[in-house]
Amino acid sequence: MKSSAHRYLALGAALWSCALLAAVPKDIRPSLDSEVIEKLPARVSSAPVTPQAAAEAARRWITLSRDTSDPRYLGRAQGAMARWWGQPDAPADLMVLQATVEQSRHEFSAARATLQRALQANPAHAQGWLTLATLERVAARYAASEAACRNVARYGAALYATACLLENKSLQGQHDAARKGFTALAMQVDDSPSRAWVFSLLAENEERAGRDDAADAAYRRSLVDASDGYTALAYADLLLRRSRADAAIEVLKNQPESEGVLLRRAHALRLIDDAGWKVLKSDLLGRYAAIAARGEALDTHARERALLALWLQGDPLDAWIAAQANLALQKEPLDWWLALRTSEQSGDLSAHQAVREALLQSGLKDARLAKWQTEGAR
Repeated sequence: MKSSAHRYLALGAALWSCALLAAVPKDIRPSLDSEVIEKLPARVSSAPVTPQAAAEAARRWITLSRDTSDPRYLGRAQGAMARWWGQPDAPADLMVLQATVEQSRHEFSAARATLQRALQANPAHAQGWLTLATLERVAARYAASEAACRNVARYGAALYATACLLENKSLQGQHDAARKGFTALAMQVDDSPSRAWVFSLLAENEERAGRDDAADAAYRRSLVDASDGYTALAYADLLLRRSRADAAIEVLKNQPESEGVLLRRAHALRLIDDAGWKVLKSDLLGRYAAIAARGEALDTHARERALLALWLQGDPLDAWIAAQANLALQKEPLDWWLALRTSEQSGDLSAHQAVREALLQSGLKDARLAKWQTEGAR
């Protein structure tokens, strides 16, 4: 259960046909002061002078940010587009890229407004529609997401449009139809990354349907076809939910040390009584303290802070406070689960009931949330 936004950024990279960069940071201690341990990607020495050059540079930084789970590269992407950033007459490609950066920072309202301007300028921009479909899905506005998916098909990206529509079906409880569609789609693609992506979608559908064995098999198949950080996190969540902490640690062992990865490693270590979880907890607390010291808003990290309070600090009230902030931003299954679990454990019964009722109104159907959708819901 986690955000699909980053996965659809990967699809955007495919639609843009940009080259991937590989630069995963490593913790290495030099033996000599003169020893070179890493060469960082070159900074943009001067702002690109054409929209095409700006778009190419921004795509590379966005891809690098996604591949390394390092949000700092998003600032480089914004810098590459500085001349056109926020300008109402910017080319549609650059507005879509701006929205992608905003989406990656969880600035969802800003991203939606930017996309709307882009699609007014170029209604045939398939990547723009795909990104909008994802934003609407994250907000649990499934009808609006479906409309955007259909425009992806209308403007020539049939594979992505089909997957987009199937994911919306799955989220609204049409799990058997989605299984059939994703299985057929997997047979139609002949490259490993695309097939891996389709199997990850199938795996999530199977989890929503309560078919955990089938989900496990689909996640493993996806990761065999192509290693992907999003899928690794999703599979780790399934393993943790099934009390397979050792397996979750193994799945995450080669992933960049993002907040999400560290949280799940720490949770798994705690479950197996390995004291190493305390070191990871301190690392995470230090990261949030540094963010606050820089004067940056913590709401965009609300999901992770809620998990930290719930899993590692044993503080359901703080977890509920963070989960509320997170649910105001995004409404995927994990976000509903966090809000329901933490409101319940905090003892705020009226707030808990309000979340349950909002979930019912959303139309989301997920076996992992079923007990809250049926037991005593008004």
